[in-house]
Amino acid sequence: MSKFNIEENIQKTLKLIGYIPRSEATDETYNNLGFMSGLEVHQQLATDEKLFCRCPAGMYQDLNKSDAEVIRHMRPTLSELGEYDGTALMEFRTRKNITYRIHNETTCTYDIDDTPPFPMNRQALKFALIISLLLKLKIVGELHIIRKQYLDGSIPTGFQRTGIIGIDGGIPVNGRNIRIMQLSIEEDSCREVSDIGHERIYSTDRLGTPLIEVVTQPDPKTPDELTETAQYIRFLNRSTGLVNTGMGASRQDVNVSIAGGTRVEIKGVAHIKWIPELTHNEAFRQKSLLTIKDLLNKKMAKTEFKVNHTEIDINSIKSEHDLIKNAKENNFVLTAINLPEFEGILSFFTQPNQTFINEISDRLKVIAGIEKPNHTHSEDIENVLTNTDWNMIQEKLKSKKNDAQILVLGLKSDMKTAIESIEERCQLAFEGVPNETRKSLPDGTTLFERVLPGPDRMYPDTDSAPIKIENELVEKTKIGLPISIEDRIAQLNKWNAPADTFHYILKNNLSPILEKIVNDFDINGKRVCTIFGHTLKHIEGQQPRHVEFSYERIYELLKFITTKNITLDLIPKMLEVIYQYPLMDFESILTTIEFKTIEKDEIVSKIEPLKSIYKNVGRVQTTQNETNWMMGELRPTAIGNMPLSELKSYIENGGK
Repeated sequence: MSKFNIEENIQKTLKLIGYIPRSEATDETYNNLGFMSGLEVHQQLATDEKLFCRCPAGMYQDLNKSDAEVIRHMRPTLSELGEYDGTALMEFRTRKNITYRIHNETTCTYDIDDTPPFPMNRQALKFALIISLLLKLKIVGELHIIRKQYLDGSIPTGFQRTGIIGIDGGIPVNGRNIRIMQLSIEEDSCREVSDIGHERIYSTDRLGTPLIEVVTQPDPKTPDELTETAQYIRFLNRSTGLVNTGMGASRQDVNVSIAGGTRVEIKGVAHIKWIPELTHNEAFRQKSLLTIKDLLNKKMAKTEFKVNHTEIDINSIKSEHDLIKNAKENNFVLTAINLPEFEGILSFFTQPNQTFINEISDRLKVIAGIEKPNHTHSEDIENVLTNTDWNMIQEKLKSKKNDAQILVLGLKSDMKTAIESIEERCQLAFEGVPNETRKSLPDGTTLFERVLPGPDRMYPDTDSAPIKIENELVEKTKIGLPISIEDRIAQLNKWNAPADTFHYILKNNLSPILEKIVNDFDINGKRVCTIFGHTLKHIEGQQPRHVEFSYERIYELLKFITTKNITLDLIPKMLEVIYQYPLMDFESILTTIEFKTIEKDEIVSKIEPLKSIYKNVGRVQTTQNETNWMMGELRPTAIGNMPLSELKSYIENGGK
């Protein structure tokens, strides 16, 4: 076997696609790529009950405990047009055993598909209607429930009930109108516990929780603009006070394509801050796949590409690598597959720390159920096999000079699907970018999850009657709408709030309480925004939050210090205590921080003596100027008793 320089090939392919790290990318970078992106933002509604049954919503149990378990095997069904959806067929090939861990408190017979749906939760419909109007959507006259197939087992019925409430809206982002295609209301899926081999386990506690899905048009032109769009929708949802917050309550699916590529859906982006890196890497992944397509088509036609394979006696492998040892211990079969004219492709850069072989390895796990690590190959950077091993394998496969080889390790029962998956993915390489759904990872990369669903997965729900949405209901709902995010941002600008407080304020829907404080007390808006967006945010980052703490407690604190004529400079000290002990009364907090009331005249009277001390010894003991040194001496006494800005003025004017 000739030595293949993998590192050199990776560097070569990076240059070939013109890769630019995210930190160095500009708007021009994405314009040159033909970057297009859109969002599907899923947000749980804070309802009392689930969408199509009367189980309580928003309750979560221990994932490892249950009152009962149900095991299911999913199979695809024909659509109304007599066709199978590609995603459903792919999931069927995985031969998964689906286990549902059931909790009596949060699950009923509807959840496990033993009872027809109840009428739609009207509270959820009302909440969804409010958010639709804030997005300036046109409300449909009649809501039709549709079944959307999910054969991954995340919904025991095999489909999700969903319906469109509004279409054709828009939001302002970066001075542009980002079009909103639609808002749908639907039921949430199960929480995944584990997915190993052919066994997948779910918990049903989250199942059926009402969700809204906001879908944008592909208007954002850069990853940053896409991120701003996601934040705006997030802030808008939270501004209503009608949605759940916390981990898992909001999830984003991001759609990305570049010129010559195709739409790829990045599923389940848990944090909006991941979006820039994820979409940047996906854009260059598609550029890599398009480059691979051109290289392969220059070598041979897709119709000429045929793989051949052979089973390798594991005892004939000389390598003592852990991967081989593990295969022997588990009685795995070793299958060698030859890929004609693929030399250099398996180690072709696709994403940071990933090459084209990862495209294959991911499918082996998802479709064939072969857990990672599940392969080695002729361009493997770890050199799992010896040259002697590879020479033997290439001889058995009758490999030619420019071919590449993969050695797959797994159960014999999985090998047929594994070989088909490898051949299928390599054939797709001749076409460019496959339509697929990919899973987001915290490092900004993605992995294959399933082929992209088509229209065949959607069909009417014959168990649910259409729901009329009368104009009278729409007009009545418009009257009580919350203030828009656009107006909230304008309000913050009017208060001259620091720009770095906007995100914290909007994320936590603090505008209503800020407005209440500004209106009720003689405190300017900028100062109030700073208390929340700087002081409180800093405290949150330093210590755990008490379960009883609420933002209303800060309103009560400001009312107390206003009544007591205590200055706002004492707020940070008091907030530190309140954040940990929110039920403590304010007088006790003053005692805890050792605050004493001192008259302003008494504080000012110390200025002249301090001036004398500074002239005699102070300037020798410190590098500070007179004013700063004296502020440091008097600050502990002045905080809470007189504004520090006023104290500074007295010092600068000789105590007058």
